[in-house]
Amino acid sequence: MTKKSTLFSGGKVIDGKGSPSIDADVFITEDKIVSVGSDARKMASQEHDFAEIDVSGCTVLPGLIDSHCHISFDQPSTNDELFFHRRHGLATLVASVNAQKVLRAGVTGFFDADCIFDVGVDLRDAIEAGVLVGPRMNTGGNVLINCVGGTAAQLLPDEGRRGYGVIVHTSDQIITEIHRQVKKGVDWIKVHVSGLPVRPSGTEGEIQTWSLDELKLVCDTAHGLGVPVVGHCRNASSTRDAARAGFDMILHATYMDEEALGSVIDAMVPIVPTFTFQANLADYGDLVGSDPRYKDVFRKEIIDSVDSIKKAYDEGVPLLTGSESGFSLTPYGEWHHRELEIFVDELGLTPIQAIQCATGNGAMSLRMQEEVGCLEPGYLADLLVVEGDPSQDISLLGKTEVIKHIFKGGREVDLESPLPESWNLPAWRVSEFSNQVLTRKLARSRGD
Repeated sequence: MTKKSTLFSGGKVIDGKGSPSIDADVFITEDKIVSVGSDARKMASQEHDFAEIDVSGCTVLPGLIDSHCHISFDQPSTNDELFFHRRHGLATLVASVNAQKVLRAGVTGFFDADCIFDVGVDLRDAIEAGVLVGPRMNTGGNVLINCVGGTAAQLLPDEGRRGYGVIVHTSDQIITEIHRQVKKGVDWIKVHVSGLPVRPSGTEGEIQTWSLDELKLVCDTAHGLGVPVVGHCRNASSTRDAARAGFDMILHATYMDEEALGSVIDAMVPIVPTFTFQANLADYGDLVGSDPRYKDVFRKEIIDSVDSIKKAYDEGVPLLTGSESGFSLTPYGEWHHRELEIFVDELGLTPIQAIQCATGNGAMSLRMQEEVGCLEPGYLADLLVVEGDPSQDISLLGKTEVIKHIFKGGREVDLESPLPESWNLPAWRVSEFSNQVLTRKLARSRGD
């Protein structure tokens, strides 16, 4: 019989709020943290029955929150695969297994930025109702996009829906689609504010495809219904106007100029840089058959953007970590930790600061501030027990073998029952950007 209370004794604690690690015990009862510190054992002793886990040599920290994930995509290599080789019911069933892979990587919460069909809403509701096991989840619906934007170029229709997007052009279409998504139960409205042009424009990054007035309309409509707005912005002007329009979170925010940076700082809008996809392609794309022309392009996006993003962080703009898991270059359960390493290695954050971005700050994407992301009394008992001290070595969070325990809502996550590593579904896969999935095992096979 599972005991309702657990004492974690003898280890270090990282609170997720940016404080240094300390030696402390942690006591949880049912789904909540009750005590962190010297009185934890005393409070545990008042319980009739509790479990004690000796975590000597380990660190207890909040569960990670991945603030940019695509749980419904199932690791496509191309937009063609994603747009034309997926079915609603099957996508939902597959996503339910992939969500467990994410959880077993120590990610106890994630933001599903946009989804194919309505898979995000269905999966979130199933997890919350206890139908299946998975991380806490907030979700968008189909991203609002016009046929100029996105990364799919001419695969996008002039109207209607395809893949993860819904095409909107007019004010009436924008308002109607937001109403439809809120009716369905989305947690966020997402907009593809920028996209790749069919012919290069000669500017860095993508091009802005929405006007400031259109972005304000999105915010006014969604906010009026109590729903926040997030934007995909991969050039300076799109980031600037998203901040000015009142967006609640920005994904990427790359290639910012001084004007865009000033607008982000003025609005204090959280940023999820999501460099992991670019870094994986630049470092390991050759292992999975990626087009070698992308290597320098994607590395340059990181190099050209870290200074402005660090300036925003230094001015108080919250940074969140996102992996963009869901593609062949970022498979589920494999790379959720890497954004923290990039924050340390490229942005110059300390490991403690990077962990705060992935925990306490990550609660913003779940809209659960003061509930998750920190180890404090009253917070939900979502936590990891990691052998060693990630405040000294951030790479520990990417080593599955050192993650000893994962708890979500006070319940220990099963790490032993096998999950399928892959599947061969009829007409589900095509290949172009890569010829296999980039696992950490494959990356290590090169010996670096």
